[in-house]
This record gives sequence, C-alpha cells and structure tokens, in this order.
Amino acid sequence: MGLLKSVLHRLYEYFALWFGLALLGAISLTWSTLSVPLYHVLPRRWATPLGRWAIASGFRIYLGALSAIGACRFDLSALDALRDEGPLIIAPNHPCLLDALMVLSRLPRMACIMKADIVDNVFLGAGARLAGYIRNDAQLSMIRQAVAELQNGSHLLLFPEGTRTRRWPVNPCTGTTGLIAARARVPVQTVLIETDSAYLSKGWPLFRRPAMPITYRVRLGRRFEPPEKAGPFTEELERYFVDALREAPHFLLPDAPPASEPVRPRLT
Repeated sequence: MGLLKSVLHRLYEYFALWFGLALLGAISLTWSTLSVPLYHVLPRRWATPLGRWAIASGFRIYLGALSAIGACRFDLSALDALRDEGPLIIAPNHPCLLDALMVLSRLPRMACIMKADIVDNVFLGAGARLAGYIRNDAQLSMIRQAVAELQNGSHLLLFPEGTRTRRWPVNPCTGTTGLIAARARVPVQTVLIETDSAYLSKGWPLFRRPAMPITYRVRLGRRFEPPEKAGPFTEELERYFVDALREAPHFLLPDAPPASEPVRPRLT
C-alpha cells in the first residue's frame, strides 16, 4: 500500500510539473500574441497600464491554478499592503524563477527590470514591451528609465542580488539598487521570500521534478530611506538580507557557500 501511494504521488508530481509549465506557456504565449498589435495601436499612456494589469492578472491566475491542484502553497498577502503606496523600489531576495511572478501578481502598477534575453523571448517579450519593462543590457539607459518610472509614480521591481541565489542566504548585492534609489530619491522596500524547495533555483533544470507541495512565503522587510551614497547603502542592504534570512528554510544544497565573506559591493 505504501509503495502504491508513493508511485501515485510521484505520478501526480509529474502531472503537476507538466501542467504548470504548459499553463504558464499558454498564458504567456496568448498574451504575447495579443500584445503585438496592441503595442503598435495603443498610445503609451493606455498601453503601459493595460500591459501591467494583464501580466499581474495572468500570473495571479497561474499561481492560483498551482494552488488549486496542490502543487504549491503561496502566502503572498503581505504584498497587498504596498498596492496603494507611492513610488517604491521593491527589492526581494531571489531564490527561484517564480519570484518575479509572485511579486508582479499582487502589484499591478509595477515596472520591472528584466534580463534582455527575457524581453526578447517569444513567450514573454511582447507582453514585457507593452508593459514598458526595462532591459538590463545598457546600464545607463536602464538607470535613466528606472528613475523616470519612479518619478512618474510607479513601483519598480529590482532584485539586489542580480541573479538567483547560489550563496546562503543571499548573493553579494549589486550597487544598482542604491544608484537608482539615490537618483530617484525614493525608498527601498525589502521583501523576504522564503521557500522550502530548490525548485527553479540557480542550476535547477526546467523539467526536473520537485517534491510537492512546495511552500512559498513572502513577508515585508525593512524599508530603507533614499541613500546618499550607493556603496555604503549596498553594504547595509546586504547585511540586512543576511541577518533577516539566516534562519529561513534552507533550500540550497548543504555545500552552498555561506555569506561569511566580506561584503564587496558591485555596480553590475
């Protein structure tokens, strides 16, 4: 009986994995196809809020479906407190590929700095361009666009680690968050994402089956006032993440390096 139960659960996990990937692909490709004509027809003052609302709605449907089939458990309600706030840099840690989806699903006024290859992706690119998301491949242009978004009242999603976590509990932080916050004169709201699974973490193959259900919990961290200098701010931000997440569920492999080395802030 125990063996049969184990086999059935494993089959369920494969079903949930493929269902989730297929659903995300279908939602993304459908909206990307619709976004192409809308991008060329609508004025920017209409296109951008529509694009951001649609992305938030699509990701919320996707995460809701994962919850409904029991693949994941999401506790994202803490983000709702930020929905009606003024301009903020939303700065989460970055354990996995689902992080941006979780944050964007709750905050429909969000601009986002994205990797250039994602903006060029057939599934996500057209929707990202309609929403006015910012490419990260030209730093000066990226910073100018990010500052402009904040000065226009948007929230900005920016991961201080720059890439998914591979050092426990966070990677060294880049200086980009401090540079943008200093130039735009807006606060930085940290967001702490906790999970009990390495699913879609750095190096996890897309089609590798995880143990399910997976738990994701988001809580609001410290809010930093606009910094005067990016360097000291980056050091303080990294120390805060290390202290705040040190006791979180340890999703990385046991041989992942700890954040015990001296902080060396980077600009990119």
